[in-house]
Amino acid sequence: MTIDLAGRALGDLFGAVGRVRRPRKPLHPHGTVLPASLTRSGLDEPCGIAWLDEPGRDDVLVRFSRGAGLPDPLPDVLGLAMRIPMPDGRHADLLFASTGMGRLTRFLLRPGRNAAASSYSTLLPYRAPEGPLFLSCKPAVAERGVCFELGLAVGVGPWRVFGQLDVPDAEPAQDADITFDPMTNTLPDLQPADWVVRIRERAYRKARQSRGDERPRP
Repeated sequence: MTIDLAGRALGDLFGAVGRVRRPRKPLHPHGTVLPASLTRSGLDEPCGIAWLDEPGRDDVLVRFSRGAGLPDPLPDVLGLAMRIPMPDGRHADLLFASTGMGRLTRFLLRPGRNAAASSYSTLLPYRAPEGPLFLSCKPAVAERGVCFELGLAVGVGPWRVFGQLDVPDAEPAQDADITFDPMTNTLPDLQPADWVVRIRERAYRKARQSRGDERPRP
């Protein structure tokens, strides 16, 4: 019941903000969308999720945004969204927010100013055989453009590197045409925890409705 109430409250908040900002997104209303390359090195000790365990390379889209849409000089909760193409023609979406990277601070939002210099995590967990799994993006040295080290952690355990995200200098894509939805566009075998789905589902539905998007979701 508590989870359902939290989901209803979050959904009502998203809907109210969305009505004010229509037709823009209620949160992260503006963003910069860029092509990027995701290289997965794989894991010596598998976590049970094939996409994380196995090496590979994906041509992805990333979107950098500011949560409240505050002007650049002010700190804001920063967002990094990632769209990954799947072999069957679908795509998967991952959403990250600026957080700390410590055992406890990974669960706390951390406002920032510079998207390229900020660390991000998924904040909320995915289901995995080892337990609740979190993903992270940590700034790394880049020869050109922007680079992030990709990591995963189970619970409050240590971060384990599984790949790298390279974002070259490029012309941004049209932001308004792209909507990320990590609840329905999921990676194979990497599903959000059940309570996360229940909380977020209503919020995402309200956000879509506030923009006039009534398309059914699977």
